Amino acid sequence: MEPSGGDVEYEPVSVKAVLSEMKDTAELLIDLSFSAVLNGSDDIAREVLELEARMDVLQLQARMSLLMAARSPEDAEQLAPVLGVVGAAEKISDAAGDIAKVVLEDIGLPDAMRAALPEAVETLVRAEVAADSELAGRTLGDLNVETETGVRVIAIRRADDWITNPDRATALDVGDTVLLRGPDEGIADVYLRATGERYEPPQPPEPSIEDLERAVDSIVLMKNISELAVDLAYGSVLFDSAEVAEEVVELEAEVDALQSRFEAWTFRAAARVEDPISLRGLVHLANATEVISDAAVEISEGVLRGLGTHPVVEQAVEESDEVIVRQTVAPGSEFDGVTLGDREVKTETGMRVIAVRRSRDGEREWVIQPGPTTKLEAGDVFIAKGTRSGAERLGELTGTEYSVE
Repeated sequence: MEPSGGDVEYEPVSVKAVLSEMKDTAELLIDLSFSAVLNGSDDIAREVLELEARMDVLQLQARMSLLMAARSPEDAEQLAPVLGVVGAAEKISDAAGDIAKVVLEDIGLPDAMRAALPEAVETLVRAEVAADSELAGRTLGDLNVETETGVRVIAIRRADDWITNPDRATALDVGDTVLLRGPDEGIADVYLRATGERYEPPQPPEPSIEDLERAVDSIVLMKNISELAVDLAYGSVLFDSAEVAEEVVELEAEVDALQSRFEAWTFRAAARVEDPISLRGLVHLANATEVISDAAVEISEGVLRGLGTHPVVEQAVEESDEVIVRQTVAPGSEFDGVTLGDREVKTETGMRVIAVRRSRDGEREWVIQPGPTTKLEAGDVFIAKGTRSGAERLGELTGTEYSVE
């Protein structure tokens, strides 16, 4: 296969492997694109565009293989949802590319955007493993940096190749570019050990215009909800869960409502900023984020329409980098009435609780990106993301099987 821009010819590939790589790449692209905005980093934005080009090749591989596999109307009916998953991952990739171009083409972002994003985006940085680094030649399992510092190596770029799902057996080489995600204090420690240089976090400016702050807050919430929708969409496919798929639809509707709010605040702010053209980047970000939420619904569409999950998609999601679990807090259980910090879920299992859904007085609400002080109560549903072994450990703690059902 040639990279984007070259000729792409059919060759036998494992559809399962391609779909798995597309899922991991799509999720990585969301992280990278917003991190490029936060850091104002052309380097990270260029990484996004290179991964987007890789995604173009992957989707062509997947489509050609699926077309070769369809030999009857029955085959077409079974494979149609698979094409939907392929198309949705490509849409996420294109949206991430559009976000990266906001940075690379200096389309313009108000200072308020960078002031708000640190609260919405866990720190993600690039670090090149130096020749004298203590990390070189050692596996991630041996280094155990996530347990020690809370920092995860979410991807590794090695020359022109990407490792999008590094595991404990993955060894780091001199010259590798590692993508680190975690708290600032941990990032600073791992960055120093990898590069020999101190990490200097970006210093966001103070926002000044109230209407602009509200517009930016709307985008930040859109970004968080869209990410959650993508996670739940893949979870619905993995477990063929119509209930989870319906939650994806509800989240997408919430993003649409937020976009309307964003537009109203942006128009108001345009009358008060010195250069209204500087708000173009915000509009691009909002549009791209809304596309991501739409793509999440497309991933779930086969489940929503009762077509079920094709085995090749289920296996691809199952074998990808991270898995999603959905647990309900049982009355009187050890998770009833305690905070996430009390339980130390992440430390005990390696799973990250990415959202909590609760019903109060008949009203459903989401707590997105919950923290250590978030309290769980009986009936709350929490969504966690992590490794398969971590999901099994979480199931042991909650007394439930590893499932979103």
